[in-house]
Amino acid sequence: QVQLVESGGGSVQSGGSLRLSCVASGRTFRDLYIGWFRQAPGKEREFVAAIGWIPIPTYADSVEGRFTISRDNAKNTAYLELNSLKPEDTAIYYCAAHSRLASTTLVSAYDFWGQGTQVTVSS
Repeated sequence: QVQLVESGGGSVQSGGSLRLSCVASGRTFRDLYIGWFRQAPGKEREFVAAIGWIPIPTYADSVEGRFTISRDNAKNTAYLELNSLKPEDTAIYYCAAHSRLASTTLVSAYDFWGQGTQVTVSS
């Protein structure tokens, strides 16, 4: 079993920045494939970014060039840096993990989820 705890959400104005963290426990962190997802009110949960044990990132088109995913295996922590934030980025952001080798952007492929952290961007 893997436990994931997100932090770092908050309220910012359009153009602002935030850094989200996801601390994992319960399994060797470097073996985990980490994804970030978000869910806005009334919308389905959507893929944002992901990074595997070979740290090659994958991004949704909507955040490419503005968000950066990274990981620190020594700290059992993944990060999502959010820059040039827009009101449409407002959502609950979730950290997720799976232990398969394949890269995936599918919500259903991730076995473990954090509780989420709220990001609110005002215009």
